[in-house]
Amino acid sequence: MRVRSTLLVAVAACALLLAPGSHAQDATAAKPEPIFSAKAGFAPGWQDIGWAPRTLTKGAPASLDLSNRGGWIIAHPGLTGTYGWLSFRVRAAASFGAFLEVGLDSTGPERFPRVRATPAMGKPEESGFVDYKVSIGEMNPKGAQFDRIVFHAADVVGHDRVQLDDIALLEPDAASTSSVIAHAPGRPLKVTIDCGAAGRPINPLIYSVGATEDRWWESGTPGRRWGGNPTSRYNWEQGRAWNTGSDWFFRNVSGLNYIEWIDEGLKHGAKASITVPMIGWVAKDTTSYSFPVSQFGAQRAVAPEDKDIGNGVATDGTPIKPGPADRTSIPINPDFVKRWIAAIREKDKTSGRGKSVTSYILDNEPTLWNTTHRDAHPNPVSYDELLEKTIAYGSAVREADPTANIAGFVGWGWTGYFYSAVDVVPGGVPHVDRISHGNTPFLPWWLRKIREYEKGSGKHLIDLLDVHFYPQGQNMGLGTQGGTDPDTAARRIRSTRALWDDTYSDESWIREPVRLIPRLREWVNDNAPGIGLSIGEYNFGAEQHMSGGLAVAEALGRFGEGGVSSAYYWTSPKYDSPAFWAFRAYRNFDGKGGHFLSKTVPAQLEGKLASAFVSRDPGTGHLVAVLLNLDPSTAGDADIDFASCGKPVETKAFTYVGSRGGFVPAPLVPAAPEANPTRLKHRLPPYSMTILDLTTAAAR
Repeated sequence: MRVRSTLLVAVAACALLLAPGSHAQDATAAKPEPIFSAKAGFAPGWQDIGWAPRTLTKGAPASLDLSNRGGWIIAHPGLTGTYGWLSFRVRAAASFGAFLEVGLDSTGPERFPRVRATPAMGKPEESGFVDYKVSIGEMNPKGAQFDRIVFHAADVVGHDRVQLDDIALLEPDAASTSSVIAHAPGRPLKVTIDCGAAGRPINPLIYSVGATEDRWWESGTPGRRWGGNPTSRYNWEQGRAWNTGSDWFFRNVSGLNYIEWIDEGLKHGAKASITVPMIGWVAKDTTSYSFPVSQFGAQRAVAPEDKDIGNGVATDGTPIKPGPADRTSIPINPDFVKRWIAAIREKDKTSGRGKSVTSYILDNEPTLWNTTHRDAHPNPVSYDELLEKTIAYGSAVREADPTANIAGFVGWGWTGYFYSAVDVVPGGVPHVDRISHGNTPFLPWWLRKIREYEKGSGKHLIDLLDVHFYPQGQNMGLGTQGGTDPDTAARRIRSTRALWDDTYSDESWIREPVRLIPRLREWVNDNAPGIGLSIGEYNFGAEQHMSGGLAVAEALGRFGEGGVSSAYYWTSPKYDSPAFWAFRAYRNFDGKGGHFLSKTVPAQLEGKLASAFVSRDPGTGHLVAVLLNLDPSTAGDADIDFASCGKPVETKAFTYVGSRGGFVPAPLVPAAPEANPTRLKHRLPPYSMTILDLTTAAAR
């Protein structure tokens, strides 16, 4: 795995704060993000911008002279987060009345409404302070960026000092999420669910991950992939030895043990997908390395823990010719893999755990071996080599486990679908390998040859076509990295269209429609009908920003609609991030096991910057829909028509807008309860995921 975008930069940007709210006093579950208090002063990042005369004394509330309609501005440049409430305590002369206005601001062009702090929002205390919670939804109905808070005397008051204390932002909760319906302006969205149309079965393995983060299993994933560059040279007989390749100084390290890894997954309800090596070499130990400075001389970079471990690049930028592969590795053949699969199957039988591995993947991104593992495989992989290794190692897996699902090709990305490594090697003859094979694109050629082998030998070999997908646009990033400025965030979400949209021209160096799922489906149907599709790696970056989370939610919906057999997020989303909650939207939205169901239901959506994915269990009236508002600034008024599905007997909705803790219950409003009970209205907050959990009479 490696992203081929032109730039990977983490950009700190002023946050897109999507903040519905209400002035109800039932937000006690919301967690505070401190800003200022007498006890602690300003929280890190917050600062006094100025305005009215004021005194800030350690251990005391802020003391302000707000006569002549004075005010106070406090700011946090680069503020990030999603909030539903502004909480603060005020003590002022009784004669001032409800004089105080609060609002938000930013350095941008957006203008925010001011909200007067009324008695209904406050809770008096014996100390004379009044504890207020003010809806950010009222102060920020468009969900725009802000990084400042303004307190302002809306009326003329005297010089008696006003004291402010315990200022904090609170995350959204059920009350604040509900109130966005009252505050945020919306655009019309019409969703028509067609229960009479044929749907497509959904394989739950599309919700799988690579799983390295803590608490990865809480994403609800049913599967995880043992993969990535080091697995190309994993030595299962040694137990923990593998080589990091170009990712980390071509060195052998002590890594994961496959037995422990499989067992941990099963403990959390996730079966394994295992990458098996076919590069021809595996690590011989956990300490060797390929480019010692003591032998090859000074290099551009050395490992921080050992200055003799070089990166294989001379100080002038020239790649150093590697020495013999046995410096770090031992040779293997297909029997090495056959013995490994047999050992896994034997453990399955003796433990009584059933089949622990859902699929075996034939290595990782072979057409990049001459860069990622050039110390062991310096020559670029050709059409013929990949076919020969696929047949040899795939046959070994099949002999060890006749019922195995075997995934092959494992293309790294766009150009790797069309050309071998020989075709694109620097200094070589462009496309020479493809031309010598009838000028047929690499992947269709490989599929056709696999099917020809199967027909000729009478042996079934490949079950899944495995490819990797990463958006190539500038500053997309990987994992937590990537830009979150408005342009990059919007392009990140649009980049998901490369998975399915014939009309979308990729906004990167590709500059043409990728249409990945339909393209792969066509290639399979034309050359090897019956082979399934697996997206072995994908990632959209910025997983802790709503744009990253929405991109993942969109992709998961498209995988189901497109009939993808399995998909594996690289590696696994950080706990409680928007990307994490994108998985939970489909796997456990209510914390009680509520999940997307087993078959797609066609749904037509009229409107922009939104998506609707619908599922049901065949033969029942249970429907679950995932509705995405991809617009960062405007709510969507969804009119949901499910007349073809029957009269509802139970309806529930849950909404996520980026806050810690995930989905919260949200109200549904009948569109026309007397004339048409099979329509509902629901407001989708800006940048949000909403779940509609609906049961119709057909289920009773």
